[in-house]
Amino acid sequence: MKIKIVLEEQEEGGYTAYAPSLSGCISQGETIEEALRNIKEAIELYLEADDNELSVYSDNVKTEIITI
Repeated sequence: MKIKIVLEEQEEGGYTAYAPSLSGCISQGETIEEALRNIKEAIELYLEADDNELSVYSDNVKTEIITI
């Protein structure tokens, strides 16, 4: 299974990672590698949850960078 994730560098250091298609599935790490490991674990735990508790959205999430 492939799931899109978003990595955001934090001003205070470290990275936040989340899966837009999995409501509330978020993690963090001091490095990109740690954040990726942690979000993978979070996704695995999320998907193990009871199907009735899951809120899975379309994986048609797109990201763009804009200039303001």
